[in-house]
Amino acid sequence: MAYFDDPWMLAATPALVLVVVSLIVLSYRRRARRLARLGASMLVRRLLPPLLDRSPWRRVVLLGLATAGSGVEFAGPRWGTERTIERGTGVDIVLVMDASLSMLATDEHPSRLESMKEETRRLLALSGGDRFGLIAFAGRSYILTPLTVDQGALDLYLDNLDPSVVGEAGTSMSRAISQGTDLLLATPTTSDRALVVMSDGESFEPVADVAAASARAADSGIAVIAVGFGTSAGTTIPIRTPQGITQKRDQRGQVVVTHYMPDMLRAVAQSARGTFIDAGATDKAARIRRALATLRREGRATPTGRDRKPRFQLFLIPALLLVLVDTLLAERRPRRPGPSVRHATRAAAALLLAGALVFPSALHAEGGGGVGGGIGKGSTGDQLFKAGRFKEAAAAYEQALREGGPSPRLEYNLGTALLAAGQREDATAALEHAAQTAQDLDLRYRALFNLGLSYLRRAQQSKGGDATQAYASALDTYKKALRLRPEELDAKWNYELANRNRKGGGGGGGGGGASGRPQPNPSTAAKHAPNPTAGLDRQQAEQILNSAARDEREVQARKQRENQPTPPPGGKDW
Repeated sequence: MAYFDDPWMLAATPALVLVVVSLIVLSYRRRARRLARLGASMLVRRLLPPLLDRSPWRRVVLLGLATAGSGVEFAGPRWGTERTIERGTGVDIVLVMDASLSMLATDEHPSRLESMKEETRRLLALSGGDRFGLIAFAGRSYILTPLTVDQGALDLYLDNLDPSVVGEAGTSMSRAISQGTDLLLATPTTSDRALVVMSDGESFEPVADVAAASARAADSGIAVIAVGFGTSAGTTIPIRTPQGITQKRDQRGQVVVTHYMPDMLRAVAQSARGTFIDAGATDKAARIRRALATLRREGRATPTGRDRKPRFQLFLIPALLLVLVDTLLAERRPRRPGPSVRHATRAAAALLLAGALVFPSALHAEGGGGVGGGIGKGSTGDQLFKAGRFKEAAAAYEQALREGGPSPRLEYNLGTALLAAGQREDATAALEHAAQTAQDLDLRYRALFNLGLSYLRRAQQSKGGDATQAYASALDTYKKALRLRPEELDAKWNYELANRNRKGGGGGGGGGGASGRPQPNPSTAAKHAPNPTAGLDRQQAEQILNSAARDEREVQARKQRENQPTPPPGGKDW
């Protein structure tokens, strides 16, 4: 993440300062030449005000510094981190999305599936304060994300949504609607709820089952919207194989032609007294928003990630003050101070000196707590950790645990200190227990992050099967951490590091920035997240995120092959 929003402006600042200084010096020289033409210099100085005979260097210094400060301010300096908060009002919406093979049909350009994704992205863009959950269904349904406002996580699953995500062929809309209803009812909220079913309607199950699931959602106070995709004329289903693209065939070897079936979607909307949006309608996202306009909304303040804190005011305010000082000095006419002014100045200087002697400003350290404190700012363990005495800090945390009883925060502090001291085995046990028992999600994320780091270090110092197993443990741990904080670049970096080394079979260096060390200051673990790495740009972060998604899909595909799901009724698997 860059330390400046516009680095090019920072590079142009010296040239801008040089231009301003040159203009000031040139202006003074031109005025001096005009004054020289009036007559002798001694006579001109007596006739003109002293203001016109000043040296230009005061203005050069003041306005040069002001220009430099303005240039740095315009470049958008940032350092330190702050959590970004999104405030707004919204409703809870679950998108039930058809991921069956029939959605690959190309009667909508480029396909029904891609058209559905595009409308979903436009709906997300129009719904700033709403929480969304994603459910994909074909022969069975899967919850891809719980209700969240994290656009990054939603975009990730949308980008990777295809029939391979679900695994079991066919179309079972009733189970997907029931699962969406359960997800909405299980999430506490004071706002209204909505279920948006997006499909081509080609479901090979009784209409009564789908209508019953929709009626249950309506009886639970959930608004139901059914959105269609495809054309009634239908088309074939392209299937990508190692030999190339072929057409989907049924069990008899006949080419399958899939059709848009509005009756099924219309039954969903009618049984729930909801809204039906036909496949031929334009701007489906806007129509869905209008259908949701009457729902009651809830005010929310949701953390959406971390960013570097803007610091432009530290340069803008001094620049403005320098310009103000230059203006005041330019308008003031110099005159010799009288005796009373000189005496007053000396008296003021004497008072300031006396004040400095009578009221000195002292720096003091905060008092430390006992060993058993463990959590306070000045506890013995924290002081030892800050001093780099990690083994002694770990001993202090162990004593605090014995005296105060189980505490996930203290176990995290203990594990972090042990990890910093090089005692990975003991650190792993402490961090695992902290991650399992912590109720605070921030603390749980930190425990998982350092636990994954412990596995990574073990893998880098091992060989063969032990290294492979340690990399696999690190991958699983960072996957859990990313589910808690999908936007954290440090965790993504270490996940990608473990993934690449596991596939390559070798060790490697740690990630950039904070990824290569335990998190500092364990006493404030639940308050300050690790700093993002400075070596990753947006494209690299997206590549890491996509790599994590590909790995997740490989795991899901392997599990699906092992389960060997039963074929859909009638052999209709599209």
